Amino acid sequence: MATHCPYCALQCGMVLREEDDAVSVLPRQFPTNRGGLCQKGWTAPELLSHPERLTSPLLRDPATGELRPATWEAALDRITTGLRDVQEQHGRDAVAVFGGGGLTNEKAYALGRFARVALRTRHIDYNGRFCMSSAAAAGMRAFGMDRGLPFPLSDLGRADTLLLVGANPAETMPPLVRWLTEHRERGGKLIVIDPRVTATARQADLHLQPLPGTDLAVANALLHIALTEGYVDGDYVATRTTGFTAVRRTVAGWWPARAEALSGVPVADLEETARALGTAARAIILTARGAEQHAKGVDTVTGFVNLALALGLPGRPGSGYGCLTGQGNGQGGREHGQKADQLPGYRKIDDLEARAHVARVWGVPADELPGPGVPAYQLLDSLGTDQGPRALLVFGSNPVVSAPRAARVEGRLRDLDLLVVADFLLSETAALADVVLPTAQWAEEDGTMTNLEGRVLRRRALRPPPAGVRTDLEILAALSARLRGSTPADRPARERPTDSTADGQPSEAEAADPCVVFAELRRASAGGIADYAGISWDRIDAADGVFWPCPDDDGPDSPRLFTERFATADGLARFRPVEHRPAAEEVCADYPLHFTTGRVLAQYQSGTQTRRVAALRRAAPEAFVELHPDLAERLGVTDGEPVRVLSRRGEFQAPARLSPGIRADTVFAPFHWGGPARANSVTNDAVDPVSGMPEFKICAVRVERA
Repeated sequence: MATHCPYCALQCGMVLREEDDAVSVLPRQFPTNRGGLCQKGWTAPELLSHPERLTSPLLRDPATGELRPATWEAALDRITTGLRDVQEQHGRDAVAVFGGGGLTNEKAYALGRFARVALRTRHIDYNGRFCMSSAAAAGMRAFGMDRGLPFPLSDLGRADTLLLVGANPAETMPPLVRWLTEHRERGGKLIVIDPRVTATARQADLHLQPLPGTDLAVANALLHIALTEGYVDGDYVATRTTGFTAVRRTVAGWWPARAEALSGVPVADLEETARALGTAARAIILTARGAEQHAKGVDTVTGFVNLALALGLPGRPGSGYGCLTGQGNGQGGREHGQKADQLPGYRKIDDLEARAHVARVWGVPADELPGPGVPAYQLLDSLGTDQGPRALLVFGSNPVVSAPRAARVEGRLRDLDLLVVADFLLSETAALADVVLPTAQWAEEDGTMTNLEGRVLRRRALRPPPAGVRTDLEILAALSARLRGSTPADRPARERPTDSTADGQPSEAEAADPCVVFAELRRASAGGIADYAGISWDRIDAADGVFWPCPDDDGPDSPRLFTERFATADGLARFRPVEHRPAAEEVCADYPLHFTTGRVLAQYQSGTQTRRVAALRRAAPEAFVELHPDLAERLGVTDGEPVRVLSRRGEFQAPARLSPGIRADTVFAPFHWGGPARANSVTNDAVDPVSGMPEFKICAVRVERA
């Protein structure tokens, strides 16, 4: 059966085969990965029958405090009663929903609908706020549209110069490296900006190694050089953009020597980078989390967007600006309603016309839809307080490990009156819950995903979930029915006949059918920025995916954007002047080192899944703290020795790993582990004022021998 990998936004094609209850993975010649997979993809089926798989709801015993198996009816009763009690005592907004960037489009859409129609709460957000929000906000204000790559992935192989900023695809999405290899085999030049000598940086022709948090200074200096040396495309700027004069004034103050003094990047490397971009016939600039996960992440991305626009790159084949989306459905997950300020189709929830359109599709009065909520960290930090929600439902996320200042977030979760977590493994967040609901996995349900190119793909069910397990759509449908006062059902919607309820709402079976949900999503998104109206499952199957926007059943889709106009009212892209500012927390005598986080090849996100796969656990068995040998010598630390990393917010412990590939003033750790090795215990919860993105990538720490 042809389907897609459950992990990153590359959404590699694969074929699943089941023999004697064992599932194996075979190559699939899909456009994004052309038969290749990383170790995570090849081993993904191991989790389908994992011994730690949840197959029964769990309820916390009030007498012992332990989670114990329960029936679905008891679990749904506990949730429904708890939600009603909280809302009766504290108001509708006292209940919140937290989603995930790995949910299918159907589930992301249904989660937003559930929050706003069944619960009528404004409080919904998702972990994509910690991933793509800065790039999304920068893209919206520059281009009028946020699609990670506004061109097909194959363009990477056509570029003459490729600049990666804060991106390490050799470890985060290895099959993408095939395109980098093709780029270099054509004689292209690869330039990487990263504070560490990563696996990707080792392949680069030129590696710029700035101090964490200074990428915006580098971007402004590159545009300064482009102006000075005459690389700016004047005709493009005059006819396709607006606002360049203000940007020109800003970058005039960012001469290369000033940027070198701040970032540590030599003037010669800045000049070589600007020259490689400015003289290339085709050039692409890509940003990723290293540049984006900052309290000034939106401005940093804007700095590189300004550079791309000044060089005339967006909209040209083999050229442009893009960002490398992280989570499996990081693109589609932010388009259809689980963000605090959005309705389906990437509509703004405070737009009266948008509210009226979606309300008609949902069959509710527009004035009954709640207004905007708050971004993820603000939501999590308010839980259990007098001003915040008292109950939380979590789908597809593990904030105990993935949130910044994680110990504080863990405490907030413990303060709730009701915590409900839907997952297929007992994550660190699920272990705190009052109710845990066992959910289906990727190979057990149908649906769609949208990859980093904006290509809508089909995920197919190889087999049904185990007995006792339900899909997220079935859970939401059952809860919606109970909250409406319908007769509770004690079996999955897929086992019941399809009908309609008397009040015009979809029946539980209809609301749990992903094909039906996608049809409603198409109607709700019609006319929006992310328009899926012309995308059907059959069309996806026939074409290896369909690129949005695609408004008409028989009309073309959009693999390449911005060829003639941008998605703004006047069709022009917006330059925006942006100034470098220091990190939210600077080093000092007590905390003299810069700390940054990232990923490793064999693990993914909070590690709930990958830490349970034997081969991946062998490849990356534990967390580590990467130190430069000179720093280790000053600290008296040897390779493999346990060290403590401390910030003003907390601490974690892991073995030291000495590497000359990191700056001597910087410390790195991966964020895939919980418990004592939880890197996010120390990260800063300062957030970007536009996107709500926390400052994961830099804070001040000290390191001690443990």
